[in-house]
Amino acid sequence: MAKSKTKPASNTIALNKKARHDYHIEEEFEAGLALEGWEVKSLRDGRGQLKESYVIVRLGELFLFGAHISPLLSASSHIHPDPTRTRKLLMQRTEIDRLIGAVERRGYTLVPLALYWRSGRVKLKIALAKGKKLHDKRAAIKQREWERDKQRLHKLTR
Repeated sequence: MAKSKTKPASNTIALNKKARHDYHIEEEFEAGLALEGWEVKSLRDGRGQLKESYVIVRLGELFLFGAHISPLLSASSHIHPDPTRTRKLLMQRTEIDRLIGAVERRGYTLVPLALYWRSGRVKLKIALAKGKKLHDKRAAIKQREWERDKQRLHKLTR
């Protein structure tokens, strides 16, 4: 009997690759999301996107703003889905207070990094970050290219 070559399903729904390029990541946190039924079904189908999204603070609570979850075509007729609606983040009060303090007093930004499944629930990895300047981005690109060239040279000398 031959073994099947199917890869195990990844827990990751969506990544925000641009966040690591644009920000210095200081600390990462995990938050739950308050979602509607059609959103969960769409995320199971892999229809989530974090490209232009960010986390905002309103009245002592955290919200995910600008994340795009495309509705399925088979959505119910009586529901009018809004793909970019603002979604509430679910975290412990102590963590929320700590994040709000860092954002308001120390000038940090809250950036979503990844959307993934954990124990059948959708989780969002958010980061406390500071924006990079243009010269920082150039230095990061230069370092990445040097590491790539170094690996190529090392491979050739073997």
